Amino acid sequence: MKKFLILFVVFSIQFSQAQTDSTAVAKDFDIDFPKWKNKNVATLDVSEVAFVNWNSGGSNSISALLGIASEANYRYKHFFWNNNINIRYGVNKQQDQELRKTEDLIEINSEVGFRRDTLSNWFYTSKFNFKTQFTNGYTYPDTSNAISKLMAPGYLFYGAGIEYGKRMDNLSVYFSPATIKTTFVLDQDLADAGSFGVEPAVLDEEGNVVKEGEQVRNEFGILLTNAYETEIATNIYMKHSVNFYTDYLNDFGNIDVDWQVNLDFKVNNYVRANLGSHLKYDNDVKNLIAIDEEAEEVEYLEEGARIQWKQILGIGVIVDF
Repeated sequence: MKKFLILFVVFSIQFSQAQTDSTAVAKDFDIDFPKWKNKNVATLDVSEVAFVNWNSGGSNSISALLGIASEANYRYKHFFWNNNINIRYGVNKQQDQELRKTEDLIEINSEVGFRRDTLSNWFYTSKFNFKTQFTNGYTYPDTSNAISKLMAPGYLFYGAGIEYGKRMDNLSVYFSPATIKTTFVLDQDLADAGSFGVEPAVLDEEGNVVKEGEQVRNEFGILLTNAYETEIATNIYMKHSVNFYTDYLNDFGNIDVDWQVNLDFKVNNYVRANLGSHLKYDNDVKNLIAIDEEAEEVEYLEEGARIQWKQILGIGVIVDF
């Protein structure tokens, strides 16, 4: 609860800061003729460690993270339509270890909004979000049992609500009392296990499958999102986004959280450094604990959901195309 109160204070500060330039922004948003704005960016971050006769010891390693982001945004008078796709894939290779995945994301976003006049900064908005991954995920070093796959899971959010935004590209607060969340687990083995919150298979006393697990789980609830971008210092850009979702029918008040903060340090037009943090909590994603990692077939014990956190630091190249 304390964490959510802190986030509420952050939103309040952003909202109050956004009040200072309302007249300038009203002119900035409105466009009297249809206009598309496209942007495409590719990034490659690489880190490497090598040792030769190093007395203190160590393991050679190399990692790479490829990112592709594409936007197509439309403006006309009081109407906007924003679309983007984000693709990220990262791998790591350490000495005497197999190649391991460090990042895997396919994300598609689309939102449509309309406001009545230039005096208002509130929009009637509908949002669509879809996420999945490319390749199998594992609990390393066990690579015999995949814990996730393409479309297992896949997440789809679709809803409508109201959105506050003076500069829609820089600040947005969105509230939807009617959002559908659909979880796809299109791998039958994972579906039978009840992964990612779907209904598991029904087994008889001998462990045979009587009824296969459901591959789709639907929820209907409340979604609150906030996005904020700014240049906090010369050539240092901060991007923050957070989503809160709770289901009306199942455990209402149990809030799923997805919070990302990224800092981009621009060296020049082609070189940049990136520091990122990604925190997630989903009550439907249970934690797996290995019982005996040295056994031929590693068995896992399912525990309750936990806070997931990932931190990224890299330096690489960036190309607009």
